[in-house]
Amino acid sequence: RGIGKAIAIKCARDGANVVIAAKTAEPHPKLPGTIYTAAREIEAAGGKCLPCLVDIRYEDQVQSAVEQAVQKFGGIDVLVNNASAISLTGTLETPMKRYDLMNNINTRGTFLVSQKCLPYLKKSEKNPHILNISPPLNMAAKWFKNCAAYTMAKYGMSMCVLGMAEEFRDDGIAVNALWPRTTIGTAAIDFGSGGASRKNCRSTDIMADAAYAILTRDSNTYTGNFAIDEDVLREAGMRDFEQYTCVPGHPLYPDLFVDETVEEINRGRPLVTGDGTARTTKTSKL
Repeated sequence: RGIGKAIAIKCARDGANVVIAAKTAEPHPKLPGTIYTAAREIEAAGGKCLPCLVDIRYEDQVQSAVEQAVQKFGGIDVLVNNASAISLTGTLETPMKRYDLMNNINTRGTFLVSQKCLPYLKKSEKNPHILNISPPLNMAAKWFKNCAAYTMAKYGMSMCVLGMAEEFRDDGIAVNALWPRTTIGTAAIDFGSGGASRKNCRSTDIMADAAYAILTRDSNTYTGNFAIDEDVLREAGMRDFEQYTCVPGHPLYPDLFVDETVEEINRGRPLVTGDGTARTTKTSKL
């Protein structure tokens, strides 16, 4: 579901073979979708899909999924590390069970899945990429202050980019990170993370389009980047970003780890005022 599924469907429209490695086999009472319903959507979009029931905390399950992928599709050309656990809680409010979950999925899971895929990525002759859905390594104290456990776990994914990009540069394997400029309308928003609601979000499509733009770039030259979705698409020539707004006319909120204010994010955008009239926020002269 969410960003991961949106990226998979975007790639499927280009005929990609997709492997889903996730642990939702039965519908969640509060969250729609399973690996099997996602697989049907991916195939309906034009791709082929292998859904694998995997908990990325367990090495044997990851290894099995990688072997199944290679057996079915003949190799691995792209890995997207999207799995993540979140708890925006302070030090005293974070049980160690939750701390362990975030670090085992976010940091360790990313490292583990990358490690198991890399031997096949090294054999790929089709522009091999690893893309982690993780933020720039912004060391401002405010991003650690109220959620140190989550920030450490999420930054671990980004540190994998920092190290692996250099480690596998000579192999022609690109390793990059992608992060949204604004909050994205996913289940994390629905459960109250960050204080936003979907009306203050962009859709998952912007992350899918940005991911596709990255994954189709030359892996020999585009690696080691901590990219922001809007910047990637602007560089590719896009200018209309209102198409991604979940609810037109409402202010967008900056995502975590993005050093911009609400005013800066919305500068120049058409917004609806409290009385229902439309206005456009002023563009800075600076």
